[in-house]
Amino acid sequence: MEGISGVTHWDETSRKQGGGDYERARKLMTADADAAALGAYDAGASEVVINDSHGGMRNIIVEELDDRVKLISGSPKFLSMMEGVEGADVAMLVGYHARAQSLGIMNHTYTGFVSEYRINGATYGECGMNAALAGHFGVPVILLTGDSMAAKEAEDLLPGVRTVAVKDPASQLAAKLIHPQRARAMIREAAATAVREAAAARPKPLEVSRPVLLQLIMARSVQADAASVLPGAKRLSPVTVAWEGRDYLECYRAFRSMVALAQWD
Repeated sequence: MEGISGVTHWDETSRKQGGGDYERARKLMTADADAAALGAYDAGASEVVINDSHGGMRNIIVEELDDRVKLISGSPKFLSMMEGVEGADVAMLVGYHARAQSLGIMNHTYTGFVSEYRINGATYGECGMNAALAGHFGVPVILLTGDSMAAKEAEDLLPGVRTVAVKDPASQLAAKLIHPQRARAMIREAAATAVREAAAARPKPLEVSRPVLLQLIMARSVQADAASVLPGAKRLSPVTVAWEGRDYLECYRAFRSMVALAQWD
């Protein structure tokens, strides 16, 4: 939701905090996701599955989507933000924000206490995290929408990816916005173009070399204390925990387990 058109503040993204702001933001989120789906259908897609991937993952309003779309709603899910990607031809990432410690609007990586998410020494935000998970199943990411910093992050990591910047950050909690209707038109057009291009020349998924080394740098040492309880975890510094897996999926599951353990005040 942080990278959805028209959204600039944490209050808008939280069911508990936002009130009317949240209800407005979830409508904007639904519309941006629907625009990507419509673009895919415009280009000849036979099936579109939308996976609600924000917070508790019950944000998108199913009755406001095109009636051909299938929606995955709720949490927990085995693949979390990428549930449903296995068996897909392509993936599109809608409403993404830039990684923690960047200049993006509401920048963070998965949760507020993860300062860096590293795979084989490379720092990924949620774009890289989820593109690698799609890549594990042989699925290329062909589109990302979000703020301009998230778009640049995708372009630097995924050659040939289509991006739509729906806002320009002025600070972590301020941005220059374009009208949501214009943003949806841009998303729909880019999604259609991306699907047509993928049909003509299948793009390459993001592949991670094996074995895979995951390193998590936490905001506080107590969070690393808790994360290091996971069997196989190695403490590299007061705030850094490492875990090595045979493939990316193993490391992603270890990451989610360490995040669950590390939720300490």
